[in-house]
This record gives sequence, structure tokens and C-alpha cells, in this order.
Amino acid sequence: MDNIDKTTKLLSRRTFREIEERFRKHFDLAIETITPEGRRVGGLCSEHCEPAFCAFLRKKTGARKRCLQERIRSLHMAFQTGQPYTAFCHAGILFSCIPLMHQDQPLGGMLVGKGLSEPFSAEIAEDLQKRLAGLAFRPKRLFQEASRLPIYSGRFLHNAVEFLFILVYETARLDARVIEWRRLQAAQQSQISEIIQQRKIAGLEERYPFQSERQLIAKVKMGDKTGAREILNSILGSILFRNPGQLNILKVRLAELLGILSRAAAEAGADPDFLLEKNAAHINKVISLQSQEDICLWISVALNDLIDCVYAMQKPGRLERLGPALEYMQNHFQEKITLAQIAKAAHLSVSRLCHLFREQMQMTVVEYLTDIRLNRAKQLLLSTDRTCLQICYEAGFQNLSFFNRTFKKQTGLTPRHFRRQNRRSDLAIQLSC
Repeated sequence: MDNIDKTTKLLSRRTFREIEERFRKHFDLAIETITPEGRRVGGLCSEHCEPAFCAFLRKKTGARKRCLQERIRSLHMAFQTGQPYTAFCHAGILFSCIPLMHQDQPLGGMLVGKGLSEPFSAEIAEDLQKRLAGLAFRPKRLFQEASRLPIYSGRFLHNAVEFLFILVYETARLDARVIEWRRLQAAQQSQISEIIQQRKIAGLEERYPFQSERQLIAKVKMGDKTGAREILNSILGSILFRNPGQLNILKVRLAELLGILSRAAAEAGADPDFLLEKNAAHINKVISLQSQEDICLWISVALNDLIDCVYAMQKPGRLERLGPALEYMQNHFQEKITLAQIAKAAHLSVSRLCHLFREQMQMTVVEYLTDIRLNRAKQLLLSTDRTCLQICYEAGFQNLSFFNRTFKKQTGLTPRHFRRQNRRSDLAIQLSC
């Protein structure tokens, strides 16, 4: 069975017509379905799915080859990221590609939105000639065809392809688990890459981030999935920065981390026996995986499971008692606040507040408050030109010497060095663009 047969078996003509009719009600765009080799699938395309400009270009053998290469490249990117991919073709024409997959099997893609991103102009004409140099097109005819192309804004095309993406998978009943997995994987790897790049630029001698590990434990106990995921990606970035390409070390580190998080979940009230069974399955899965990307994403899945276990099986109300204290610190960290004020906000005694914090958050109240202030200081250092003294007080510290010492203890850099290194990285990025 060739790829056209595979595509038509899972996406019938009747299903395609239903998709096209519903899509046209919201967006007046033609759809072209192609195989993984970039070939058009007859019967699964809208009428006039190829603009006259594209048909004109494809009369040249060289242009047809370039077009096919561009289709295959866009499909590859869509398959890799698990989401619609928008790009400019070899002639500078905007288009989007939606990946079609079922049970990890690539079926092809759908191309939509072939047009210009802005009205035809002298600049576009010049770019067109450069892109098509060597193909012997007469400029006058070329520009006439290009000027007739429709114009689509970026926002319009984004909304259209996201709508079609969901519509296709729901209507054709394709298994979208792989697509979702790849979408999450691409987003996570992008965050981890940014973290690694920051560490390279700072020139730090990276050690295992035990402080981040403690913060992650606290997030697990509080049920903060978003915050926990961000800290986990930071830990993964640190491990991969220190041990690039060493999957065995990554697996060992993450197996240890799963054990620590599992114990933290048990301390928060989850059933230890149930967690042991769950954790064993997670560790076995990590060990069996052979891709850095799959290992990192699976750890995120395991993290979500642990947080769900905590909330499903713990005694209600234990963590909620700390909520008012956490909110008070977030709202008043710039002020000179005391343990007594924080405890009063949570309707607890100071001793009870400190006990609950150590029990539930695995850190002291002061350590938590200091983390809030340091994060604010980092934001100000990178986004403003205020002096270190001004930032010290605006972040809630009362003493510049203490601020400098605490900042360096956590980051390995003084505030001034931290700003210089990261500002330098911004400049390098701008110059490379």
C-alpha cells in the first residue's frame, strides 16, 4: 500500500468534503492534501487549491523541484514539532502546513494560505527576482501573476490553521496522542535550550541545582503544575549543560529525582504503597527510553502524576492553610515584613507557620521570601538601567552588602556581573539576527 492509499484509507473523500465545508464557513481558504513525499492526493483537495501564480511557476522543471523540496521540508518540520508549520516557499510565498498522523504513522499534510503577507510592492518584486534567478521567467509576466495573489495577515492565517488542525483530527478521528506528545516535546526542548544557552553565556561552572530541587519539592506539595514544570526544565537544563549527550547520567539523575519527589508526595499525604508502584513504572520507562527529548518529556508526565496523587489522596486543608501566607509574601515582599506579620495573615502562630512551612515546603519562610526577592531583582537587572542599590531596595532587601552576598550565593555572580553577562548575550543575539 503506497502513501496515497494510506492517506485515503484514513481520510475518505466524504470526510474531506465535510472538513472542507465546515472550514469554508469560517475561513475562505482552499486546502491541498499531500503525501509525505509532497505529492498531491487527488480527491482530497479543494477546487483551485493551487493559485495561478504557483501553476505558472511549476511550468519550469527547476521551479517544480524547488516546490517539492519545500513541501517535504515543511512536512518534516510539522511532523517534528507536532503542530502547524508556517513558512515562505522558495518563491517567497506564505503558506502553512498541517501534519496528518495516526498512531505514529505520518500520512501527509494539508497546505493552506498560499498568498502574500502584504500588498505587492517593488520590494516584493525585487525579492521575487532574486529568489527565482536562473529560472528564466519574464519579469513582467511574473509580477502580473504575483500581484494577483491573495493577501493574508499573520493573525488570520494562524487562526485558520489552528482551527483546521483541530477540525481535521476531530472529524477524521485520527489518533492525536503522538501529535500532542511532539507539540509538548518541542515546547519543552525550546525552554531547555534557552536555559543551556544562558548558562553558556554566563560561563558558570554548573553544579547540580539542589536549591532548585527544594523549590520543586515545594511546588509539588502545593500542586502548582505550571511552576513545577518551569523549575523541572531548569533542572534538566543544568544536567544537560554539565553532561551533554550523556543519556546514562541523565537517567540516573532523574531516577534519583523521581525518588525524592515520590517521598515528598508521600509526606504530603499520598499513599506510599501506591506511589512506590507508580514510581517504579516511571523509572522503568525512563530507563527504557533512548532519546534525550523523550526522557525529558516523560519526566514532566511523571511530575504531573505525582502532583495528581498528592491532591487525590492527601487530607484536605493541609496545604491551603499556607495559602494566605504565600499570598501575603507575594504582595508585600518589597516591604520590611516580619514572621509575625506573615503568620497573622495566615491566622497562625509563628511557631505553627514555621513548622508547616518546613513540613509542606521543605524550606523556611525566610528562604521562600528571599527567593521571591531575588527573582524580582533579576527581572529589574535585565529590564531596567536602575543601579544595584536602587534594585536592592525595590526588591525588598534592606542592605546592599547582604543583597550582593545572597545574590552571588544563588547565581554564582554578583548582580553587576549578572547584568553584564546577560546584556552581552542580548547584544550577541541582536547582532546575529
